[in-house]
Amino acid sequence: MSIRISADVSEPSASIEIPLGKPLPDYDLEQLEQPTPRDVDAVLVSQGFRDLVDDARGVLLDLLAHPPRDAHSPENANLDFTHQPPPPLELAQLTGAICPGDDEVYRPGLWIVLRDPHAQAHRPLHHATQERIAAIAAELVKRLELV
Repeated sequence: MSIRISADVSEPSASIEIPLGKPLPDYDLEQLEQPTPRDVDAVLVSQGFRDLVDDARGVLLDLLAHPPRDAHSPENANLDFTHQPPPPLELAQLTGAICPGDDEVYRPGLWIVLRDPHAQAHRPLHHATQERIAAIAAELVKRLELV
């Protein structure tokens, strides 16, 4: 399963969909593949999934405050310790999602919307901000061991 990131074309925000790629026994989420979206609903309201969302919120807020840096990004090519870091993104939404998979199978997942409150309204996110969002999503998946 892969992370899907969709930047809004007319707003400085992006949505992230993260389907759960493997069972998470620590959250009592064992059977992830479900035949219908209605069956995924039962997973999304379980205590284990709610615990996962709570943990994801904590990790995500930490990542928004201290975003990971891509070692290959141009901003790291010439380190300049005199400039300010990019303004922080804000968490607009974090909830459960029903993620369609292959062969008419559905999985539970996380739905996240991040917004740049300092960007100009009715404009898309800058490319560098989109890359930062992708790095945050990848680090979130890594820290929570979702795939």
